[in-house]
Amino acid sequence: MYHVGQENDGDPRNEHSSGVSETAIIRIGENAWRREIADKIAFMIDGKAYFQTLEQALRLASRRIWIIGWDFSPDIRLTPEDPESPTLGNLLVSLVEAKPELEIHILVWAMGPIYSGKSLKLFRKKGWASHPRIHLNFDTHHPLRGSHHQKIVCIDDTMGFIGGIDLTARRWDDSDHRPGNPLRVTPDGEAYEPVHDMQAAVSGPAARMLGDVCRERWFYAMDETIAPVEGMATAWPEALAPALTECPVAIARTTPATIGNEGIHESIHMLTDALKSAQRVVYIEAQYLAAFGIADILIERLSRPDGPEVLIVVTRISHGFIEKVMMGTNRDRLIRRLKRNDPHDRLRVMYAVVPSDDEDGQQEVLVHSKLVIIDDRFLRLGSSNLNNRSEGMDTEADMAIEAVNDEQRAAIADVRYRLLAEHLDSTPDAVREAIQRLNSLHDGVESLNTARRGLRHFDIDLAEGEEDPLPGTDIVDPSGPIHPIDTLRRGASAIASRIFGSTT
Repeated sequence: MYHVGQENDGDPRNEHSSGVSETAIIRIGENAWRREIADKIAFMIDGKAYFQTLEQALRLASRRIWIIGWDFSPDIRLTPEDPESPTLGNLLVSLVEAKPELEIHILVWAMGPIYSGKSLKLFRKKGWASHPRIHLNFDTHHPLRGSHHQKIVCIDDTMGFIGGIDLTARRWDDSDHRPGNPLRVTPDGEAYEPVHDMQAAVSGPAARMLGDVCRERWFYAMDETIAPVEGMATAWPEALAPALTECPVAIARTTPATIGNEGIHESIHMLTDALKSAQRVVYIEAQYLAAFGIADILIERLSRPDGPEVLIVVTRISHGFIEKVMMGTNRDRLIRRLKRNDPHDRLRVMYAVVPSDDEDGQQEVLVHSKLVIIDDRFLRLGSSNLNNRSEGMDTEADMAIEAVNDEQRAAIADVRYRLLAEHLDSTPDAVREAIQRLNSLHDGVESLNTARRGLRHFDIDLAEGEEDPLPGTDIVDPSGPIHPIDTLRRGASAIASRIFGSTT
């Protein structure tokens, strides 16, 4: 059951209202890189809120803009609701032309434009990208089939953004997620499905820390050192209301191993430590759900008589053959494993829908966010998916907050209430009231889940079907750099064992 409690100030240990002593989750040097104070923190739900805020912040830049991403499209408009708004590329050009000291550094995964097919024109480096103070480069420093997956923007080392949203096509949507929204189209005019995501903004030393992540990645990819910016006014838009002030923020990274380098696995260590600490509620939003090690931790928590309620909002839509066969199949198998090991009925796995004129009367919302909230104590938001490759194959960056006082606990809970209110077509106050009145996250959600817009349960056959990863997962969704001969050998062995029984 979801028990509303309070925690006392203090670090590294907090005493829960039940009297249970809680050890700090975030440990610098073990499961986190650094922790700095954010003068302000804000959470923007969905692309419209983020892109509007980002355009305002970009216009406040004086010396340097960092854009680090999996993909990038200069042809998107950050405010498509304004017919006079410039494309992103034209906006960046106008900024450097108006501000002689401004430099813009953009680093994109080299295969991102090819993989997505959204922005192949990037490679031409013409027009906006030919400006001498716009430095567009492509990150090729990855293991075979690895990717650069961080999604960061930093402005003058005074304001930074981190989350699940790249500056590319098919990311913009408002919180209505209305089917047929004429603004939800690619630069080529192609409509795409409703999409849900979120991004965080930080200022002060925490923003400088994000700038350091950008400089670290640029140096690794380009072998060029870029000095920090000093003494700039904070590029925080006046219209952006902070959820928290003077709050510690930690960054956890993932960098794949290379020859002579063990890699960095802070993000997955932080996530596993956070899940192991869960007492009352786990709330997850995930594009993918294919990390079986994470599932086993959740099973351990679900097995406890006093364990947490777990609500996972995940994407059901799959694009492309590989994603449908591998990620979709493993998602279903993982859900089956979780449900078969939920003796106290405390697990819900759901997807979001909005009303439509389709035959079944509903349109799924693609959940692209990568968010984990544990109790009212811990929040992680960033680029890491709940799949194997985000554990050690791709380059990731995640932001985490661990509450040490009532204000921070309330702000973390408010993010969960805001997200559920959107999914349930309700209000944060109504969600809070229902959960607290019924003393249960699940009962509160179900009491509001009565409209055509809402959350739907995954229909998984528990009587039949596999619950282990699909053979060949190591090839398509590896947890670390691929060594082709060994990977093929293990894949063949797994397939053979399925057909002929155990092999040596």
